[in-house]
Amino acid sequence: MKYTKRQAEYVAFICYYTKIHGRAPAEHEIMDYFRVSPPSVHQMILNLEKNGLISRVAGQARSIRIVVPEDELRELKKIADF
Repeated sequence: MKYTKRQAEYVAFICYYTKIHGRAPAEHEIMDYFRVSPPSVHQMILNLEKNGLISRVAGQARSIRIVVPEDELRELKKIADF
């Protein structure tokens, strides 16, 4: 599967944020980190979910989960330079 550098950056951020804080980031925290607009963050979350990189529960805050296998996650982190 091919990933864009930006998708890799978002997945790596979500992964590390979750490890550090024990919960997934809210969209506004992703927005603050990447300095993008709320619609941009939401669209990226939808794209990541559509591409099978994350899953989430509709209507539940902070429900983002990384669904990428560990070996692919390592590759994504390399692409993202994290």
